[in-house]
Amino acid sequence: MPLFPASDHSDGTRFFNPAAICPPGTQPARMRRLAILKWQWNRPRSDWPQWIDNPPPIGDPAVRPMQGTVAVTFIGHSTFLIRLPRADGTAVTILTDPIFSKRCSPFSFIGPKRVRAPGRRLADLPKVDIVLVSHAHYDHMDLPSLRALARRGDDPLVVTPLENARFMRGTGLKRIMELDWWQGVDADGMHVTCTPARHGAARTPFDRNRSLWGGFMLRDGAGHRLFFAGDTADGRHWGLIRDRLGAPDLALLPIGAYAPRTLMARVHATPEEAVSGLRHLEAKQGIGMHFGTFRLTDEPMDEPVRRMHAATRAQGLAPGSMDVLHHGECRTLVW
Repeated sequence: MPLFPASDHSDGTRFFNPAAICPPGTQPARMRRLAILKWQWNRPRSDWPQWIDNPPPIGDPAVRPMQGTVAVTFIGHSTFLIRLPRADGTAVTILTDPIFSKRCSPFSFIGPKRVRAPGRRLADLPKVDIVLVSHAHYDHMDLPSLRALARRGDDPLVVTPLENARFMRGTGLKRIMELDWWQGVDADGMHVTCTPARHGAARTPFDRNRSLWGGFMLRDGAGHRLFFAGDTADGRHWGLIRDRLGAPDLALLPIGAYAPRTLMARVHATPEEAVSGLRHLEAKQGIGMHFGTFRLTDEPMDEPVRRMHAATRAQGLAPGSMDVLHHGECRTLVW
């Protein structure tokens, strides 16, 4: 029996990456699972340090941005605090894929472990109005962090792709809105649209792709657009998003967890592909994410940022058009 409506990216029981964003000819799923197990068993020795102390945090995450600006605080991995001004002088506060836990894992004693603390403590953040959860993987949907957010009493609206609410219902968060790709919701003066991503999802060995993955385009009342890509490989979705929703003023794009390419090319973008995605989106400004917090794959820790800057130069973009924030840094950007 179908569990959800069939579409170009769902057969009613599982979701998939459609040909519109992902060319056919990929390796069968069973072979890929075996390849992943073999890779994990034979992974090269890590060059990542055991621990890194964050620099002193820059800026104030509770700042109320002026009209025509956005305040972005990098917590780490894919977690950002975003503050956008309202017409009444207050600000709407958005938190993306929040993870403050020591590990991104179903267990507290095993699994990828942080090499640095969150750039800001959850307790130090202002009241959160909207939470974006891009998909069910543990480094993006961290239930202990969501429970902690619920205990604060913020009562945010959680926006997530289809079939993800069931994982979060026990967190204490009461307002969870599921969206399919291209569906949107109005909240706190923002319009939030769920966008395609080339990825996958699972929380156990038995629920592969039974929940949808995606990114989000935010549009404020003044027409400014901010794009949070979630977790994604390279693909034709960059141009589709631009054509359908308009070019974003700011794009938050993943640049890490891409090696070895034989396994990761279908789920994670390289820094060069992220810069290419910025160009296809025609975004004015890009900020890299999904790097330097958890060792998920095999690339050296400092490689994603170096390659991103090199790709920005090689692809003829202006210096600084694709950048990263220090962990804990709050930067106010002019649209």
